[in-house]
Amino acid sequence: MTRPDNAKIAITGATGRIGGRIARRVAAAGAAQRMAVPHPDRAPQLPGATTARCAYGDRDAARALEGIEVLFMISAPESPDRLSRHLAFVDAAAEAGVRHVVYLSFFGAAPDAVFTLARDHWATEEHIRDSGLSFTFLRDNLYADFMPALVGQDGVIRGPAGEGRAAVVAQDDIADAATQVLLNATGHEGRTYDMTGPRSLSMAEIAAILSETTGRSITYHPETVEDAYRSRASYGAPDWQVDAWVSTYTAIAAGQLDGVSDDIPRLTGHAATPLADVVP
Repeated sequence: MTRPDNAKIAITGATGRIGGRIARRVAAAGAAQRMAVPHPDRAPQLPGATTARCAYGDRDAARALEGIEVLFMISAPESPDRLSRHLAFVDAAAEAGVRHVVYLSFFGAAPDAVFTLARDHWATEEHIRDSGLSFTFLRDNLYADFMPALVGQDGVIRGPAGEGRAAVVAQDDIADAATQVLLNATGHEGRTYDMTGPRSLSMAEIAAILSETTGRSITYHPETVEDAYRSRASYGAPDWQVDAWVSTYTAIAAGQLDGVSDDIPRLTGHAATPLADVVP
């Protein structure tokens, strides 16, 4: 730890997109926080914030969480051992005496979810339940902010999503909701919230919105599952990663990312942000 603190809230992922947003909001609310991150030198400089070196799976993780009551736990970067790292970190939080974990999970997390990584989120949720820790689960849909990254250089989104729909959600909305939960954790114990945008959109509708907002001609081409694996083989990614990429789309096709929740408006006091207002 950089210096002694009186923080009761800890934020993981504060050097990233979601965690960084949350850390800035917690600071703006005037609450003390500890940013538990693998690289403290990369953490934002915020009033009332200290840093502690903390990596999922490290033996010293519990030490970084000592004195913390409420912990925001973001999922670790995608890797073959991500689930084992999650479980070890939950154990470290329990060992450190953390009271409440706010875990950023995934929409429709389940042991048989089509999206392969949603199964890991479900297993993490179950481990948190079994640990005896108080918890809140925030299950986010696909990030609206990342939709432009799906577009190829030729202006085409390709994937086996069929005519399925996803309620893509703004990262700022997730951060607003998470901050409210962290600052008032006792009012959200044992709750699971679905983080969605205001509409469920097909990939063709997403392409049309991106066309309007960017001025580019963007279209959606529905691949077969076989074509999707073939088109991604050139990246040289490991099988588990390709499975995750492809199953993002097949989960949409299966209807597992469809459905709009009012949890963001209820938690934040403002409407969920439409995709058109998120992308440049």
